Amino acid sequence: MSSGKNYRAYFVVCLLAVFGTVILLREHRPSFLRPSLHMCAYVALADGTMAILDLAKLQAVGRISVGPTISDLREQTKREEIWGVSTSGGYVFVVDTPTNRVTRIPVGPSPYSLDFSSSGNRIYTTTAGSDQLVAVDAGSRQVYGRAHTNSEPMQARLTPDEKNIVVVNRRAGMVSIHDARTLQLLSSVAVIAAPEEVVVAPDSKLAFVMSRTQNRLSVVDLERAVLVTNLELAGKPMQILLKPDGGELYAISPEAHGLQAINTWTHEVGDTMVLGFAPSYAVISADSSEMYVTDYAAARVIPLDINNRRLLERPIPVGGTAGPMRFSPADRGAEAAMLLVADQSSDDVAVIRTRTDSLITLIPVGAQPERIAVKMF
Repeated sequence: MSSGKNYRAYFVVCLLAVFGTVILLREHRPSFLRPSLHMCAYVALADGTMAILDLAKLQAVGRISVGPTISDLREQTKREEIWGVSTSGGYVFVVDTPTNRVTRIPVGPSPYSLDFSSSGNRIYTTTAGSDQLVAVDAGSRQVYGRAHTNSEPMQARLTPDEKNIVVVNRRAGMVSIHDARTLQLLSSVAVIAAPEEVVVAPDSKLAFVMSRTQNRLSVVDLERAVLVTNLELAGKPMQILLKPDGGELYAISPEAHGLQAINTWTHEVGDTMVLGFAPSYAVISADSSEMYVTDYAAARVIPLDINNRRLLERPIPVGGTAGPMRFSPADRGAEAAMLLVADQSSDDVAVIRTRTDSLITLIPVGAQPERIAVKMF
């Protein structure tokens, strides 16, 4: 081979090596730039344990016992902690992510969900068995306040302005509004029967309340403490989620085989998209451009351009019964690299690369993964 051809071959090899290095750095930038950095997923299982997944190695690396009936699991954005709720145990729990040490904080019978203040110093939950709103200090990990609610409180949500706490009371069929500082009950508003979840608009003026037993959605004016309207939906919703800018609310309904978009300014039901057999859960990207929806019956994830109401790619097969999802944390403003999906019948977690909307791998985790939290520390 002539020297000219050798140079060209060397040039091509070097060019390929550079491109390969760039791709590798893009995919694993946190690990390369900060060797001590960890990115782990915590997966709640039906047996009261949590599987710990190393998202750099893409494998399960441990398991910890936290308690029966894990009904909520969330990342503490201000601390290196994962918080969750054990409904049967009657407590919230905290996992210190660097050590995986678990602390249990008794709150009362049948807590179901939790919410954080923006500072991360205050945690709010409810106890459906004793009709109470409960406030926990994150630093001391002690209950510091309680207040009576209406019957069977299921969820407490702090308003974005942090002035009020909105509590959904299932048996009473009401939403109660509490003062965030004193927990005092300020007012109550009758809504649809058996309400379970609420989302609050970014300006803290409106709340949207859903029930999995009703094909209606209640809109509540929080400033005047009145019911604005009950919107008719195509089917019973499994989940409602708000676009980050607050302009639209989306109701995901397996019964209606898709989603419905609700205009939060006019309180009108708008576009409907048919997506599959039983769409059940959804997440929206931070820039509001993309939505991923799981099809529970078809074992796939559907990527959407939510602004233009169109499919981005072909549905992504995930191997089992596609359930709740969670994005991996963004690295210094970059787009999330991975989407994690709990496959509840195949007992694993599917890992999807969002840049290409392709399945990377399936990680076995244990019986019936139910919820996922992801923490970088």
